Amino acid sequence: MKAFDIGELVLLAALWGASFLFMRLGAHEFGPIALAFVRVGLATVFLLPLLATRGQLADLRTHWKAMLLVGALNSAIPFALFSFAALYVTAGLSSIVNATTPLWTAVVAFVWLRQGLTKLRVLGLVIGFAGVAFLAWDKASFKPDGDHSGLWAVLACATATLCYGIAANATKRYLAGVAPLAVATGSQAAAALLLALPAAWLWPTTMPGSTAWGSALALALLCTALAYIMYFRLMSRVGPTNAVSVTFLIPLFAILWGAVFLQEAVTMQMVMGGAIVLVGIALALGLVQAPASSTKASPR
Repeated sequence: MKAFDIGELVLLAALWGASFLFMRLGAHEFGPIALAFVRVGLATVFLLPLLATRGQLADLRTHWKAMLLVGALNSAIPFALFSFAALYVTAGLSSIVNATTPLWTAVVAFVWLRQGLTKLRVLGLVIGFAGVAFLAWDKASFKPDGDHSGLWAVLACATATLCYGIAANATKRYLAGVAPLAVATGSQAAAALLLALPAAWLWPTTMPGSTAWGSALALALLCTALAYIMYFRLMSRVGPTNAVSVTFLIPLFAILWGAVFLQEAVTMQMVMGGAIVLVGIALALGLVQAPASSTKASPR
């Protein structure tokens, strides 16, 4: 990749890493559903004029069913789940679990699209999910009256990444060839429609403060609208394999932002679990290859 592409990749990771910080700052006052709705709703308001200026609004009508599916699985459900997790676990831990998205993408592609997996990639999947189990272990309480909120938060993050994996394959199957900006706009608009009624029902009785609103605005404009534009642009320039490497950088920034702005502790378990997850991802994505077997010519 060129230096400019690498710089944009790092900036994208910083934005998506910051999303976990902003969810921590906004979820307590908005609630998970309302925060997710504000996020996708404001992102839609920002993206629609851009799509209109490019004359691509017709794509929304043509592919509305697929965009509704992708909007649910790529935005509405996972954004709400990650916002729920933000109530109970740190930004760094949520981002590490989020890093398993490529693992779920590979599993769904194998089950749904029948894409083959090498033994090395299967090993990567096992290692990656073992890393998540390691991270979640101390969140589990085996006492009947124990507090299971941390465990539920980790499971919510894992479910969100499964949704991302299904959405990635659904996009490939049903929206291949559709303009990236149209996919981003349509999916956010669909997510806003799906979340509108639940958000109205669960809207906070006390109006959120300026910090919560600022966090929601940053989530919508920086971490969703702008980040999606950058991501799809990177995919078109450097290809999906290189673009997905942003997954490796997001936890680093999320942990950094959480430590600097929220004084979140970075535990040895997070470091070890994160390392295990990243090793699994590298193997599952085929970024680490088995050494080729060398053959020696037999003497004559």
